[in-house]
Amino acid sequence: MSILETVKQGHILHGEGLFELPSVKEVQAKVNKDLLPHQEKFCSDTKHRKLALVCGFGAGKTYALVSKSIILASMNVGCISAIFEPTAPMLRDILMRTMNELLEEWEIPFTFRASPLPEYQLQFKEGIHTILLRTILTYQRLRGQNLCAVGFDEADTVNKRDAEQAMNMALARLRSGKVQQFYATTTPEGHSWAFDTFEKNAKADTRLIKAKSTDNPFLPEGFVDSLLENYPPQLIQAYLNGNFCNLTTGQVYDKFNRSEHVLANEPFVDDNEPLRIGIDFNIGNMNAVIGVAVGNKFMVIDEIAKSHDTDSIAKEIRGRYPFNKIYIYPDASGGNRSTNASKTDIQILESHGFINQSALSNPPVRDRVNSVQGMFLNAKGENRLMISKKAVKLIECLELQSYNERGEPDKDAGYDHMNDALGYITWRLFNPLHMGAGRRTGIRLY
Repeated sequence: MSILETVKQGHILHGEGLFELPSVKEVQAKVNKDLLPHQEKFCSDTKHRKLALVCGFGAGKTYALVSKSIILASMNVGCISAIFEPTAPMLRDILMRTMNELLEEWEIPFTFRASPLPEYQLQFKEGIHTILLRTILTYQRLRGQNLCAVGFDEADTVNKRDAEQAMNMALARLRSGKVQQFYATTTPEGHSWAFDTFEKNAKADTRLIKAKSTDNPFLPEGFVDSLLENYPPQLIQAYLNGNFCNLTTGQVYDKFNRSEHVLANEPFVDDNEPLRIGIDFNIGNMNAVIGVAVGNKFMVIDEIAKSHDTDSIAKEIRGRYPFNKIYIYPDASGGNRSTNASKTDIQILESHGFINQSALSNPPVRDRVNSVQGMFLNAKGENRLMISKKAVKLIECLELQSYNERGEPDKDAGYDHMNDALGYITWRLFNPLHMGAGRRTGIRLY
């Protein structure tokens, strides 16, 4: 007996002609029956050449994007479309995972090719449709393609100029099929690409659909409350309510207030208290923020500024706190680069008995900033971050780091290192989109 005879047949094992392919109308009916109202508006609109669904975390953007791509595929049998994510890991971990789950759930036969570049072929009774999967920064590879539809996911996380150029290239490729459309789903990230395209400079051929996180009745219990607890009020408008807000003006950490967040008296920490230490790596300028976590609150008790190298900052930490259990939250790049011939920076820290808690890669800058801001003041009006007056450099950096002309936290004045070190801790310990994740995860929830 062949081993294949022992395996239950699925879409991949079905040979051509062994079962009846679904019609495009049957597929559309399956997709439409599971949509939430805001997803239905997005998926049913085929009149606007540029269409966007902008909403808060957990509102079902990726589900809507995949549903939209399948509906457009059914309307354009024999044609090619494309879907773009900001990065290759997002293609793999978010888009492809959702696409596979929904194609199986709706019993839509498909084939998948991973190399040289990933693509799906959806099989209908009327014919085949191909969906190309690409990253936004590789948009130049669209040259020469004739497409019927292009979808962007989370394009607001990409540099505004790159997103705009990628969209313009995509629009120029819409030349085939019965329904030609550029569609996008994203969480609003300030007055960036989505705001400019779908609100500020919207044309007659453009439509913006908005939704709140709470428009999804299937969110995990406590999800919304966790957002309210961990994000400042301004970000709640964006990340919960799906509104465009100005997130990049003036002082980066404008929720920090010396009178409210600096302790009047020195905290006492005994030798049995586990310490949480954020570390920012720079050649000849290593910086560390030292603190303790108490429930959902954090207290900075000390800092180390401008240490010469990784080994010296590790010795300084151990010299000050010889008996405490120490968890480190370093710059994730320390796992790749090294300051001596045999060990990476993180390996050097681990050799001193420190327990590494860093992710495989650093969070997006805005996520790290938002996690600190939410600790200073969340949407419930709570302050969950206090700082010892010993942390003189950290206090200075929090007060003086500003945004540059590109809307990014300034790194030229030198006020970023301590703030980055603090952000590595708060992002790993208190960000609701990462809490409870294992060390080798860190996938942002969209």
